[in-house]
Amino acid sequence: MGGDFAPEATVLGAIEALEHLVEDDTIVLIGDESKILEILERENVSSDLFELVHAPDTITSEDHPARALVKKPDSSIAVGFKLLKEGKLDSFASTGNSGAMLVGSMHVIRTIPGVIRPSIMSKIPKENGGSSIVLDVGINADCKPDVLYQFGVIGSLYAQHAEGIDNPRVGLLNIGEEKEKGNLLTQATYRMMAETNEFNFVGNVEGRALYENKADVIVCDGFTGNVVLKQAESLYELAQRRGVMDEYFERFNYAIYGGTPVLGVNANVLIGHGISSPMAIKNMILASKTVTLANLPSKIKQAFN
Repeated sequence: MGGDFAPEATVLGAIEALEHLVEDDTIVLIGDESKILEILERENVSSDLFELVHAPDTITSEDHPARALVKKPDSSIAVGFKLLKEGKLDSFASTGNSGAMLVGSMHVIRTIPGVIRPSIMSKIPKENGGSSIVLDVGINADCKPDVLYQFGVIGSLYAQHAEGIDNPRVGLLNIGEEKEKGNLLTQATYRMMAETNEFNFVGNVEGRALYENKADVIVCDGFTGNVVLKQAESLYELAQRRGVMDEYFERFNYAIYGGTPVLGVNANVLIGHGISSPMAIKNMILASKTVTLANLPSKIKQAFN
């Protein structure tokens, strides 16, 4: 029920996703059942194709994330996390209040033991094809070197198991390629990463090289990562406004990626953009399946044990 265009866009996106799933896959729609059924009936789609869970309340963008989960137990986000914790879902995705999604991830599902801070990632398209994974892009505005180091471990695991990249290259976002460059944070992080055998560290990556094939995983603090993410989104919007029809810039459309997983927690959680279209919802559902099949929480637990 969250998101600027819910439940309309959510249900329409779920309908589109059906064409890309197999018979054993089940989409669970959590929200106001009467509104969901109304849209399905209008679209001439049988409700038998989904599992419906009634959750009449909505956590709005104005609600305080932590308090809302307690005060609105019948909201779609609160019910979704309850079902996920009970093992009745393999993954839970929402375009609703991102703060509530993060609170639910960290305090209902909880962080994997050994992980200092969970993170969220985004994909940046490379000019020669494929994408780089950037993390963190918003949860952790301030980080310490050991947190950035763990992002390298977690990002490498994601690239390997969800993207199928063998021995993924991990880079550190910095203002220069030389190991001495950067602030105290990046200098200390560089020294830690340079000595590791837990992932394939390839050194510093400059901002101008973000779209080149320098690394498969790019690590940064959440403040910097969020600036990178918003700048990448603005490139697509700028190209659209100026009528630039280019295959590469089309890959900057957020809707292609759908949602981003919360990495480092005990179950599969994905957060989508509040303005998500049906296409974005569809791709968020498909990303949920990819993350689930990759069994990332288990892989991260093994690494941190």
